[in-house]
Amino acid sequence: MPKTLKDIRIKAGETADQARPEDIDYVLGERLGLTPSEFELKQDLELSDAQVKQANKDIKKLAKGISPQYILGYAWFLGYKIMVQRGVLIPRFETEELVEWALKSLHNGDQVLDLGTGSGCIAIALAKEAEKKHIADLHLTISDVTDTALRIAEENLLTYSVDALVRKANCLIGLAKFDKIISNPPYIKKSEVKDMDQNVLQNEPDTALFGGDDGLDFYRKFAKEVRDHLNSHGEFFMEFGFSEEQQLRELFSAELPDFEIEFRKDMAGKPRMIHGRWKK
Repeated sequence: MPKTLKDIRIKAGETADQARPEDIDYVLGERLGLTPSEFELKQDLELSDAQVKQANKDIKKLAKGISPQYILGYAWFLGYKIMVQRGVLIPRFETEELVEWALKSLHNGDQVLDLGTGSGCIAIALAKEAEKKHIADLHLTISDVTDTALRIAEENLLTYSVDALVRKANCLIGLAKFDKIISNPPYIKKSEVKDMDQNVLQNEPDTALFGGDDGLDFYRKFAKEVRDHLNSHGEFFMEFGFSEEQQLRELFSAELPDFEIEFRKDMAGKPRMIHGRWKK
């Protein structure tokens, strides 16, 4: 029986149904509490029988296409450990950039909506990072269209002692007015399915991924509803698919001519974020 990290990795590579090496390394490292650099330096680390048994179970699940984060039961987002399970979108690092951008606009007492909250990662990161910046009295609301997402988000909020109103809503219908709306909505086009990672398609909820034929279904609803849900000084921050910038420029120009719209690229140089506010 393999007893070291190196042995486990070699054995996994010899199996007929191979899991992706990067997924194996990620799950093993998380189980053992090792950073990526520590993981590489400790290949001769001897594992206990229980650790070997757990590693073998994890590798079998990975070989079946189960996402590493669902196996572990959590994902990392801006340094916060967020519980996830099937039925809720796994937080992405691109969304961290959206949160960091939105943080710069927060003020004491803001009414903030995390629209389509999923795991609640945006609301939690905003609340905890705002505390560090001494931004006080944020009034958070989280909303989603599915009960599963709202249940998981509530558990994550409780873990981090973050207070928020919880609302089930399809886009903005039935919600109040806010100073800030932040959202990572579904934006994948139907035509992009063939190019997607099978792990994503197999594990993550369609409602959080797909935005219709052109990926813009959610944005059309949002553009028609947002005026009634933003205060006079209100702003919104949203993520979108990098190939959708021109279509969104045309959509928001037509639907929201009284808004200033700004687009921003992510760290990879791809257009991924949009900011809107009432024109002064």
